[in-house]
Amino acid sequence: MKISFVIPCYNSELTIRDVVDEIKRTAKDADIEIVLVNDNSRDGTWKVLKELGEEDSRIKCVSFARNFGQHSALLAGYSFADGDVVVSLDDDGQTPADEFWKLVNRLGDDCDVCYAAYKHKQHNAFRNMGTKANSLMAEWLINKPHDMQITSYFAMKKFVKNDVLKYRNAYPYVPGLVLRATANLASVEVNHRARSVGKSGYSFSKLVSLWMNGFTAFSVKPLRLATFLGGFVAFAGAVAAVVTIIRKLLNPDMAAGWASTFSAILLIGGLILAVLGMIGEYIGRIYISINSAPQYVIKERINTGDK
Repeated sequence: MKISFVIPCYNSELTIRDVVDEIKRTAKDADIEIVLVNDNSRDGTWKVLKELGEEDSRIKCVSFARNFGQHSALLAGYSFADGDVVVSLDDDGQTPADEFWKLVNRLGDDCDVCYAAYKHKQHNAFRNMGTKANSLMAEWLINKPHDMQITSYFAMKKFVKNDVLKYRNAYPYVPGLVLRATANLASVEVNHRARSVGKSGYSFSKLVSLWMNGFTAFSVKPLRLATFLGGFVAFAGAVAAVVTIIRKLLNPDMAAGWASTFSAILLIGGLILAVLGMIGEYIGRIYISINSAPQYVIKERINTGDK
């Protein structure tokens, strides 16, 4: 059995060599390959990756022409991965490479994809809060199992990887693609390490963009929610109008409620703008996909053969 490790790399010149060395030590004599994808890092990451590729022919290196994001980097790595099992992990050492056998050994007839589950995540409070919110939304929008942690550290069978690669549009979201391919998921508990160097490349805007990729590409439930909210506000407005008329008939001297009218206008106007924005997001992404926006553009590569 051949195992392919796919690692998106962004500003990880100080950590990626340690991650690669840890994989090699843990794999020992196993048949492995490591695919490193440089997502247009701003530091010397590509220089380190080239050195690693020159030192070991089992290490394939790919560099993007610009920053396309972690999930595009994963898809690029998958396209060069030849293993029977593909393991995805991070470049910063927080996902313990020395525990990958736990994930690989859990795969079987009842499990096509195995995720790492963390009892205690070593992210900051903001990142953990974002992860929790993302998990709750993923349960509703893309039918993630309630008791399943969807993390960046997971192992999957080759047929799942091949199905994921069938997605050709812009804005890829790997968890949604995996959930679309199979329902045979499992998780095993592994440690989550504290970050030793630098800080996460995910800012608030990048996290929001990632969530939008998953929800607009794999679900129309936000549009259904907008329809429900519109109907609810219309119903509430009708009830309020009836109540106002009755009160006016019972008490002709009742003052007109300018403040309440103004508040209702702001509420309904804000709701309309929010719904229009949501529809526009869907339409804009459809337009970009129709125009064949690339998932990624490869500038350089090492040890990839004729692929």
